[in-house]
Amino acid sequence: QCISSSFAARDTNLPFLGLYGACSTMAESLLLAASFVNAGYAKRAAALTSSHFASAERQYRLPLEYGGQRTPTAQWTVTGSGAVLVGPNQAPPYIRGFTTGKIVDLKITDANNMGAAMAPAAAECLKTHFEDTQTSPNDYDLIVSGDLGSIGHTLLEELLKKEGITLGGNYIDCGCEIFSPNQDMHAGGSGCGCSASVLNGYLYKKLIDKEVNKILFMATGALLSPT
Repeated sequence: QCISSSFAARDTNLPFLGLYGACSTMAESLLLAASFVNAGYAKRAAALTSSHFASAERQYRLPLEYGGQRTPTAQWTVTGSGAVLVGPNQAPPYIRGFTTGKIVDLKITDANNMGAAMAPAAAECLKTHFEDTQTSPNDYDLIVSGDLGSIGHTLLEELLKKEGITLGGNYIDCGCEIFSPNQDMHAGGSGCGCSASVLNGYLYKKLIDKEVNKILFMATGALLSPT
């Protein structure tokens, strides 16, 4: 992420802040862009990110040249990108607020089970958000996690149930939505471009068409490294 972001930004002649939260980068860039605009430090800020299949895999997951089979819990990095222009505007949609998550590491070291690695932090973040804002899952038309995939999606629901919070039919996950169920995508999609593509394409259209009015969007990243 560091080298690709720097090389992409070097010819733009624009102020640039590199964000490296792995799959959480779309949410991270949105909350920081909104903070800058709200505080008056910027008139407009672009929040953008992307990912590419066969980049992270080369480093620490499955060397593609090896040709090994993926485990059922594995997720596929999305080749995609999304960008949001954040600025003062009289017309919706608006960014109403945000809750910044914490690192919750339960020592899951399987690089092919990112959903399980990220679900605890996702549960903690949602629980904190509901408590801080005095809201519940029923106050949102959609609750959207970034790319927990099918494994993390189920684990998140189970973890929140233990806290007395039930996510209903309005909870979806970008990692589950990005691919068609008949594709061989194992546990779903992943990568920075996963939630970025779903948010700025599929979900944004629903907002503009007024199919939904209030979305709680939360993307997470996994602390996975060869070291």
